[in-house]
Amino acid sequence: MTDTATIPDVWEADETAIAGIEPAPYRSRPIRRLACLTASSAEWLFGLLSLLVGLSTLAALPVLQLLSLGYFLEMSARVASTGRLRDGFVGVRKAARAGGLALGLWIATLPAWLVGQFAHSAEIVAPGGRSARGWRIVLILLVALTVLHVLAACARGGRLRHFLWPFGNPIWLIRRIRRGGLYADSRDAFWNGLAALRLPYYFRLGMVGFLGTLAWLIVPALLIAAGGKLPPLGIVGALLLAIVVPFLPFLQVRYALEGRLSALFSRRAIRERFRRAPWAFAFALMALLLAAIPLYLLKIEMIPREAAWLPSLVFVAFLAPARILTGWAYARSGRRDRPRHWTFRLVGRAAIVVAAIFYVLVVFLAQYTSWGGAASLLEQHAFLLPVPFGRM
Repeated sequence: MTDTATIPDVWEADETAIAGIEPAPYRSRPIRRLACLTASSAEWLFGLLSLLVGLSTLAALPVLQLLSLGYFLEMSARVASTGRLRDGFVGVRKAARAGGLALGLWIATLPAWLVGQFAHSAEIVAPGGRSARGWRIVLILLVALTVLHVLAACARGGRLRHFLWPFGNPIWLIRRIRRGGLYADSRDAFWNGLAALRLPYYFRLGMVGFLGTLAWLIVPALLIAAGGKLPPLGIVGALLLAIVVPFLPFLQVRYALEGRLSALFSRRAIRERFRRAPWAFAFALMALLLAAIPLYLLKIEMIPREAAWLPSLVFVAFLAPARILTGWAYARSGRRDRPRHWTFRLVGRAAIVVAAIFYVLVVFLAQYTSWGGAASLLEQHAFLLPVPFGRM
């Protein structure tokens, strides 16, 4: 019985071998791989775009800004632990799911919004008229159908295709109700998806990182602000800020990597790390400071709160690569057991001093050009919150 069943397979293989062609599954495998690769790449790019928009929106919201800062610290920590730049893109696939859900909700509610506009116009033209009543009835029915469609699409998994093709949702919903357990499964999936975002972890990471970083910056910032009345205090504050700036990004990486508040104040450990990778530290610090300096131009004029996420999108796009480079430099310092030659350290230290002085000069002058005045000295988005407009 077994031999008989294998004869057609052997014959088919021999025929294709004689003809010099491969079986159909083997011919379609490269095409299938290419299609899967294209779909995966498109999903990753969409997730990256969704992540940028999400972080920018959070960065413009008070208190929730700490989630963005926590994510930035996590990016640096992931790269610092592995040394791979691609590990800094944390949660891109999850962001694609969340972005698809948000886009699907917008598309699903768009017809109801359009009908609502027609109903509103009909009510303005002829209040209480026949046309207005007809549009109102259509709007009520469409809203009810939209709610059912959105609930069914979310219960199926909330993917974009579930929102774009509504005709499959009623059939799936009827079958799922007959099987039972729809509410329990949907509830568990919702809470599991929410827990997978790790929002409490990112919030705690951002809050502790914010407070620890602020402890380093508050004294130099207050002294610089007092320099308007007592210039010597401003000079002292600028010197202190120039001393703090080279250590601060790497102290943040060390804290995010170890999870201890004391790691934010271990300057000696950062100094030892610098001795083993001076050029990497200098390059990462220069990239971070240079990415932050042009963004001070956006602080010249106050932007309305409802549009604050648009400039913060620029902030996130500039600072995210710099944070990844900071983690890369920290990881590179862990690969060597001995310090580099003193000439390498000297060149790296000189580059860091020049970059720190230039950054401090920009921060010092920004208090006279920013709409926030001296208060902008505490809005150093290179180290604190990745947005200049939100207030804590």
